[in-house]
This record gives sequence, C-alpha cells and structure tokens, in this order.
Amino acid sequence: MIESLAGVATVPGQSGATPVQSLVVFAVSLLIGAVGIYVGAKVIVDAEDYTYALVTALIGAVVWGVVGFFLGWIPLLGPLLVFVAYLAVINSRYPGGWIDAAAITIVAWLSVLVVLYVLALIGVTGFEAAGVPGV
Repeated sequence: MIESLAGVATVPGQSGATPVQSLVVFAVSLLIGAVGIYVGAKVIVDAEDYTYALVTALIGAVVWGVVGFFLGWIPLLGPLLVFVAYLAVINSRYPGGWIDAAAITIVAWLSVLVVLYVLALIGVTGFEAAGVPGV
C-alpha cells in the first residue's frame, strides 16, 4: 500500500493505521487507479475526462469490494465473478462493448503497474492501487 505517504509503519498481519491514515492511503491509491483508467480509456475509446475516470475507479473499487465480499470466497468462480463485475462497471461507464471494456482494463492495469513501479523505485509506495483490480 501507500503507507509511507500517510506515515504509517505497519507490521505484517497487523494494521497500525488510524482511520485518517487509512483514508489517505485509500484516496491516494484511488487517484493512482483513476490514472490507470484514464489512460486506458484515452487509448481505447479516446475519452479525456479524469474526473469521470476517478468516479469510475471509485465505483469499480466499491463493486469489487462488495462482490468480492459476497462471492470472492467461491473457489475459482468467485474471483472470476468479481472481475466480471468490475468489467461491467467499465463497460457501463465507457462507450464500446465488453471487448473495449476488457482493453481499457488491461491498459489501466499496465499503466498503474508503471506508475507504481516508478513510485516504488523512489521509495514512495508499494504495489497496490484501489480502483484497479489485481494491482
């Protein structure tokens, strides 16, 4: 996570973060996730609204969390259903069909990996971002 941005020192398996620190970590990781969706949407469907990408990332994170909570525990099928729910969010928010939604997601995932890699190299963060699954 982005604990270093919030000044959080954590021990594996324990959360020493205050609610404010957790909110800062979530907000920063959501902004990074929105960058990924923005880049993906720009490349695939030529959409240029970062605020729209930010709202999409927030909705995607909520849907990912809720569907993951209720269905994510099902072996093999659960993670697939969670991912399909996330794709449905992208599909409903951007023009095109399921193929474009999948392409936006792939480009978003790759661009977030690049951003997080650079931030990790300079010691700012780890490799997680809310709003983009699997990162």
